[in-house]
Amino acid sequence: GHRRKNWKVRKFVLREDPAYLHYYDPAGGEEPLGAIHLRGCVVTAVEDMPDSKKYDVDNILFEIITANEIHYYLQAASPTERTEWIKAIQAVARTGK
Repeated sequence: GHRRKNWKVRKFVLREDPAYLHYYDPAGGEEPLGAIHLRGCVVTAVEDMPDSKKYDVDNILFEIITANEIHYYLQAASPTERTEWIKAIQAVARTGK
């Protein structure tokens, strides 16, 4: 959120049963702001994004496309973290309920 003004920092919690990625305001709050249903989704690394500057991407963006064809772009803190998120979400998308 500090680089792209229309991006917001969120805290994410990955759940397997049911297969959802819930997101919260990092400042606190028990209730999620929203959720991404992961069953049957596709998650991939994003190497280049239109309308972005080089400092925006830095090999840390990834995309989730839900079974309903809703596209979510997320930015990890590092390339390693991006890889970990992608692997974890792919596993939940295959095995989660």
